[in-house]
Amino acid sequence: MTKTGAMSDSRSVGPLAGVRVVELGMWVAAPAAAGLCADWGADVIKVEPPDGDPQRSVFAALGVRDQVGVPPFEMDNRGKRSVILDVRSDEGRQAFEELLAQADVFVTNLRPAALARSGLSPSEVMARHGRLIYASITAYGTEGPDVDRPGYDIGAFYARSGVAATLVPDGEYPPALRSGFGDHFTGLSLAAGIAAKLYERERTGRGGHVTTSLLRTGMYALSWDIGIELRFGRREQTRDRYTSGAPLVNCYRAADGRGFWLLCVQADRHWPKVLAAIDRQELGDEERFSSAAERRRHSAELISVLDAAFARFGFDELTSRFDDADVWWAPINTIADVIADPQARGAGGFVTIDPDDGTTPFEVVNSPVDFEGYRFEPGPVPSLGEHDPTFPRP
Repeated sequence: MTKTGAMSDSRSVGPLAGVRVVELGMWVAAPAAAGLCADWGADVIKVEPPDGDPQRSVFAALGVRDQVGVPPFEMDNRGKRSVILDVRSDEGRQAFEELLAQADVFVTNLRPAALARSGLSPSEVMARHGRLIYASITAYGTEGPDVDRPGYDIGAFYARSGVAATLVPDGEYPPALRSGFGDHFTGLSLAAGIAAKLYERERTGRGGHVTTSLLRTGMYALSWDIGIELRFGRREQTRDRYTSGAPLVNCYRAADGRGFWLLCVQADRHWPKVLAAIDRQELGDEERFSSAAERRRHSAELISVLDAAFARFGFDELTSRFDDADVWWAPINTIADVIADPQARGAGGFVTIDPDDGTTPFEVVNSPVDFEGYRFEPGPVPSLGEHDPTFPRP
């Protein structure tokens, strides 16, 4: 078998083995979707312009020079093959058509107008390649007044979907979104759509267009709140942790400053256990804390009481007490904490890339889905234009 995305002779066969994906994308969302396909065993051919996917140079764009590696690019492009084609030229379009003729899936996040200028709109491509699955990501969708407005995930997923405003109390500015956050959710959405469309093609023999957008994925992520507003014309106000109406589902700190989140959603069930853990059973006799409704009414007071109570213990002692009393909680991990977390490792959260050039192997985050019988080992990250654009089918 030829070298494909996440496969070699020493690796088990992924669920998308034998599927060929051609990616014409940049930055994060479409490369993330195609990257998941590579992780799941597909042969992914990344088509790049002569100067490459701009994500390759993201650190330089931030003023960082002499970079050894680019982890954001590595995350979404491991195990792919890279070819250089200028699809704006006649020669480049012809070579690209030859790739599409051998492909099962075409993944892109170029704006619709740019695709149309190159003769690569969904209708045009599907007319030429009837079994192809055309998988596209846009910022704002394929219809409506802003289909060609640039968005990025911070604009379309975070700001315009309502997520950003809903995360903070009314009138406060939202914090900046972490890089790639909405893009990765949207890439995962498209990867799911690709899998469903591949299954449909098995029944019908026909390909077709499957699409998602940063806006729609953000709205789906916020769908509980949007649904409540649609039905009742209002939603619960977002509060800070000091005025939260759910003091037993709130964040706190131990004496040494380490944070944790209480997860006592069934408040009346868990309240006696919290009191037992911190030796404050007398609080259960106070009228203001006697029921979930009363604790909600006096939540600011209870949060203050719990702040003082938890500050009597170091993190390890306090969380050990929680475990002994069957109090549900989770650590508020920093990124360094996550990397060191034995559960993150036990859950398979990290994999190692062994570069082809003999340089030192390095760890990366695993993709979030495992398949029985498939042991994923990521392929190397391709250098720009590393592979010949003529590929026999595996």
